[in-house]
Amino acid sequence: MRKVIIAPDSFKGSLSSLEAAYAAAAGVRAVFPECETICLETADGGEGTASTLTKALKGQMTEAIVSDPLGRKITAAYGIAEISGMKTAVMEMSQASGLTLLDPAERNPLLASTYGTGEMILDALDKGCRRFLIGIGGSATNDAGMGMLEALGFRFIDKDGQKITGMCGGLIGRIARIESPSHMPELAVSEFIVACDVETPFCGPEGAAAVFGPQKGATPETVVLLEAGMQSLNNVISRDFGADLSEIKGSGAAGGLGGAFQAFMGASLRSGIEMVLEAIGFEEAIQGADLIITGEGKMDGQTVKGKVISGIASIARKHGIPVMAIAGIMDMTESDLRSLGLAAAFPIGPRPEDKSGLEHAMCPETASRNITDTVARALESLSPSSFRANL
Repeated sequence: MRKVIIAPDSFKGSLSSLEAAYAAAAGVRAVFPECETICLETADGGEGTASTLTKALKGQMTEAIVSDPLGRKITAAYGIAEISGMKTAVMEMSQASGLTLLDPAERNPLLASTYGTGEMILDALDKGCRRFLIGIGGSATNDAGMGMLEALGFRFIDKDGQKITGMCGGLIGRIARIESPSHMPELAVSEFIVACDVETPFCGPEGAAAVFGPQKGATPETVVLLEAGMQSLNNVISRDFGADLSEIKGSGAAGGLGGAFQAFMGASLRSGIEMVLEAIGFEEAIQGADLIITGEGKMDGQTVKGKVISGIASIARKHGIPVMAIAGIMDMTESDLRSLGLAAAFPIGPRPEDKSGLEHAMCPETASRNITDTVARALESLSPSSFRANL
């Protein structure tokens, strides 16, 4: 083994992308001391996207005071870079409206809002940005992006002609009419490119509320309420703005924020991992590699739908380079694993049986050690030729 590329996603709650990569590199060197290991920071539109892209684009990070999903003031970081002479904001909505900003007991998509994401955009507009690259993974919200639009000056009217304020997931079903702002010409001339890590539609059985609501604290009863609100709002948007978001892939990303960007900001949606891999020069970096190691905190059915592992495996296949994946938890069918085309995939430890076991496994020191040990054991037991045979 002469050259190994290591490019995992972050192990959320445990390790950043680079921390996980360094741990895997230690495992490679334990077996192949002379092997060249190249660690690459990756992301798919969620946490880490802004810093990864800003670094690749040679920009600088800045900060803004915004509202968290429950309206409390926090500091959110985003990047600013020059791209083709245009001042570009590089953001991830999770900095303002992310799930990790809330304690587990606080998670409730009926109450959570993307208002802070709108405030972050306003801050960048005030700083002269007219192009936006925004990753929208890792949200705590299911307000269809209406909170963001409210911060940007959009108005929401109910069936009785009354203005609705404090937009959140529990209020979107009351919207009967949406009025666009007339006092923000800079918004109208701005370009929005949105990086999302899922293909979820706005509503329906595979939509935002049904698929991701439970991860954000929604009970089965809450999912029903959120879905009804999304269906009602989609009818309003389809009627008045000509966009049936139920048929658009990615419109349900971040609880419908992807759809708001499409319908009201003229945004184009791109695969988050494709955008990041292009920016970091991944395809050039892997030339001559014997193996690529990637991974994420949990491999499940969503892994095959635009996540880091699937994006890396797709490019690696074109170049005939085997890919090994590692994960904190593996919850995938054999069919899903085969569809990814991985040479091998390993959990980094036994699945914790209780909360205390999970907390121990997610401790950064434990997770790092488990990654190193798992990679080393895998490379000791699987020869390069066996990896090739599994391609």
